[in-house]
Amino acid sequence: MSSEGNAVAIPAPVDLADLASRITALGDSIKTLKSSSEPDKVEISNAVAALMDAKRTYAKNNGGIGIDGNKWEEPMSKSEKKKAEKAAKAAAAAASAGGTGGDESHHKAPSKKAAAKEAKKAAKKEAKKNFKEGGATSAPAAAASAPAAVATIASPKKSSTGVATAAIIRPMMTKSKLEPNQIAFNPNVSLADRPVVALTVAILTNTIVDYELVSDHTRSGCSLGLPSGNGEVSGDLAIARFIAKQAAKSSKLLGGDDDEEIAMMDQWVDYALSLSKFGLARRALSIQRTLDPLLVSGTYIVGHSLSLADIALFASLGFPSSEEGKAEIARILPTNSPTLRWMEMMSNSPAVKEATQLAIGVAKNAEANLEDGATLDPLVAGMSYLEGATPGSTTTRFPPEPSGYLHVGHAKASLLNEYYARRYKGRLVVRFDDTNPSKEKDEYQTSIIEDLAKIGVKPDVVTFTSDYFETIKQYALWMIENGLAYMDDTPQEQMQKERMDRQHSKHRDQTPSEALEYFNLMCSGNEEGKPWCLRAKMDMSSDNGTLRDPVLYRQNTTPHHRSGTKYKAYPTYDLACPIVDSIEGVSHALRTTEYDDRNAQYQYIQKALGLRRVRIQTFARMNFMYTVMSKRKLTWFVDTGRVTGWDDPRMPTVRGVSRRGIDIDALKKFMCSQGASRRIVNMEWSKFWAENKKEIDKYAKRFMAIDKTDHVRLTVTNGGDGTDFLTTDYLPKDPTFGKRLVRIGKKVLLEKVDTEGITVGENIVLTRWGKLVCVVVYSCLVPIKISISSLRIFLLLLRCRRDHKG
Repeated sequence: MSSEGNAVAIPAPVDLADLASRITALGDSIKTLKSSSEPDKVEISNAVAALMDAKRTYAKNNGGIGIDGNKWEEPMSKSEKKKAEKAAKAAAAAASAGGTGGDESHHKAPSKKAAAKEAKKAAKKEAKKNFKEGGATSAPAAAASAPAAVATIASPKKSSTGVATAAIIRPMMTKSKLEPNQIAFNPNVSLADRPVVALTVAILTNTIVDYELVSDHTRSGCSLGLPSGNGEVSGDLAIARFIAKQAAKSSKLLGGDDDEEIAMMDQWVDYALSLSKFGLARRALSIQRTLDPLLVSGTYIVGHSLSLADIALFASLGFPSSEEGKAEIARILPTNSPTLRWMEMMSNSPAVKEATQLAIGVAKNAEANLEDGATLDPLVAGMSYLEGATPGSTTTRFPPEPSGYLHVGHAKASLLNEYYARRYKGRLVVRFDDTNPSKEKDEYQTSIIEDLAKIGVKPDVVTFTSDYFETIKQYALWMIENGLAYMDDTPQEQMQKERMDRQHSKHRDQTPSEALEYFNLMCSGNEEGKPWCLRAKMDMSSDNGTLRDPVLYRQNTTPHHRSGTKYKAYPTYDLACPIVDSIEGVSHALRTTEYDDRNAQYQYIQKALGLRRVRIQTFARMNFMYTVMSKRKLTWFVDTGRVTGWDDPRMPTVRGVSRRGIDIDALKKFMCSQGASRRIVNMEWSKFWAENKKEIDKYAKRFMAIDKTDHVRLTVTNGGDGTDFLTTDYLPKDPTFGKRLVRIGKKVLLEKVDTEGITVGENIVLTRWGKLVCVVVYSCLVPIKISISSLRIFLLLLRCRRDHKG
């Protein structure tokens, strides 16, 4: 507490990141000025002064550490250096004279090396003095706008011994430009300079889905926005340690509870850091000589499982997870080295592969080639890379509810899941979400299997959520026992109002034993249990409405179409989906943007239950202008007889568009052209059918037909008697389809619309036959006399009877 006279004004905080960017910009500006044909010395001098002032400010606000990471030393001019060197020489000479007791016979002049050393020491002392006094150099006008210092040095205080001590200067935390849990790094640097260690640790601790990767071309390193929003952590290993300490499963990664293993872990990580200043060849040989004795009889560096030490040293080798990277290290190390075996083991780790893919694909315009000769197929136009997907380890799922027929929106979802599963050589799971027996039928289930086959979707396995009812029930009981869920009998309308008003239910604080009693009552199927439902205890104050204690279980006594009357209560989709996705090994859950708010709920369930986390990738649903896509509304059309059935050509179902003539390849191309984009658009059916026409045009044989009633009879005066034939291609663009015969004669039928406006003397072309000249046109039996001006191949007599048949 200071008096009024001792009050100290605290300057405004300095953003070190902004200041570092300014220093870089000033350096580039000086290079540009010096390289110009006529350099302006005054401008260069001002720029250099501004640069030095910015560096000085950075050091003062970073605990005396400069922008280069070394201790800051105030620069001196040539004259100041000479003056310091002279003073050092004189001081050295005086000290030498004093040491000999004035005996000049033993006095030797100091060497140049010693004098230079003394001069450097004197210069450092002078710079330190200037730095403590706030800097003696005055900045020119160009540098007058330099940021103010963040921290002040406290006035020296005398200790009990009478010696003055100064307060420790610590770097102040600057406000981060990153959102919480964002990891930002430059996509143009090498793989080893990206946060590969941190990403691998996040994958191993099952927390990778909690972090968002951001591509930032302006960063020289990598940074993590702290979850609190109060600053950021920089450096791959620093981020990795932070992530490991935040996760519950990090004990083995950091050395467990054994103090000796923890010390060994820290030692290896420090060793990995110390190698960063050397080139790759020297680093690799150093690691090989250090690890070979250890790995002769062991698999891992510390303990008996993968740890941060293994990952850090693997990163020091350049993170050789690809075939090219491993080959480069293999050229450096001896062929029989145990380190090569260890490197091969590390590169085959699924976590290392996924981390590589995430680091390479941060800008969403590239992906890693992790297998020799196993290049993935190029992306289909409109599609994007699947984040973190690796060949052979990708599993997608399509979870339709058997409560209706598939429509074109479902077709897009199923085709996207099919595409990614095949491209990444993974698996596609088709899982029927049969958790609502009131709406589900075997008819719908059978039709979905048939429709998927019709559009070319071939699942690797077909499963049912009902197969996991007992497992899901056990997870629900676990949530009750651990206070994560409660039973509620609040009426539906009142519950909705309470959720809107963010008001807690009167049952929210019930004990686990009470909740368990009501849960068993609900599952018994008794009438007394009908009002009760299980609700998750999440966050009623959340801005996300789906987190305000959603319903997880409810009673339904309708017999299930597969399990019959075995169960009287069923889980909701919100509880069943994240559990079954994790159990079935799904790596990527593709969901439409309408589930965006529910994604947080999905992640909460998996995290709360300690399940393997699943990455969510969203895409826009398929919408068409003036088209109903809701299964409930489409069912109404069918039930009320407004359409002939689910396969009515007017219906937007897979069966409807198939009956109308959709080509399967055209359907796939159209859906893939929309891609996995999040942008919601309302498509027009004309574009859909135009794409279909392009595809059909490749193989559709050409035939001719005339309207039976609405046509015009044409007489070719010099035509044959109908026994002559022409040959023409079935498909003019592809003669391999063969040819067909066309009979020609005196009587020819034309579409009436094609004859409107024909005048006497006009040339008419009959395709693949010849050019004709119109001689007479009859309209309503009244002939129009026309003189023949010329004859070209054939004479034509056109009788047009609009009111009478002729």
